[in-house]
Amino acid sequence: MRVVIAEDSVLLREGLTRLLTDRGHEVVAGVGDGEALVRTVDGLAAAGTPPDVVVADVRMPPTHTDEGVRAALRLRRDHPGVAVLVLSQYVEEQYATELLAGSSRGIGYLLKDRVAEVREFVDAVVRVARGGTALDPEVVAQLLGRSRKQDTLAHLTPREREVLGLMAEGRTNAAIARRLVVSDGAVEKHVSNIFLKLGLTPSDGDHRRVLAVLTYLGS
Repeated sequence: MRVVIAEDSVLLREGLTRLLTDRGHEVVAGVGDGEALVRTVDGLAAAGTPPDVVVADVRMPPTHTDEGVRAALRLRRDHPGVAVLVLSQYVEEQYATELLAGSSRGIGYLLKDRVAEVREFVDAVVRVARGGTALDPEVVAQLLGRSRKQDTLAHLTPREREVLGLMAEGRTNAAIARRLVVSDGAVEKHVSNIFLKLGLTPSDGDHRRVLAVLTYLGS
């Protein structure tokens, strides 16, 4: 896959580049701020060679507040075919919610500590590039733990909430079954119950997994 990395720390940017290139992926550009990220993707798209995925820090120059996530939102709007994975030092609920509020395809939000888990990080980048979702477990735990959201999930069993959290991380049914040490059939039953209780019908397509989380976030 073709990747653009936006990270103002040169050491981290070079480290991310090495992680991905060592595994056969092509890092076509590395930039240090949000504006440069937007210009780079605009230019690549205009040349007919857009990246498959962008990996961007949430906070970048000049103010180190929300430049990265703002750039990510612009790319989601202007280049919907380009997947976006953002990295953050901390869980920022507002930014995570904003990113998830649009299309459910090709979006990820991970904490920077997750980069140290090389295999999981690279798998997340690939999953997002292929149109999937990758949410950090800490992000999911914080969003699902917000007290003002409890009414939405009150009719889910504790196990269904646990399955929903793992779904939000982007895990497949098989991966959830391994994590919970249950059968694939048991997970399928829990997932079906979640869809039913959240009012998601088969007509919603394959993205019911993400829509289940978005239904919760938007309530």
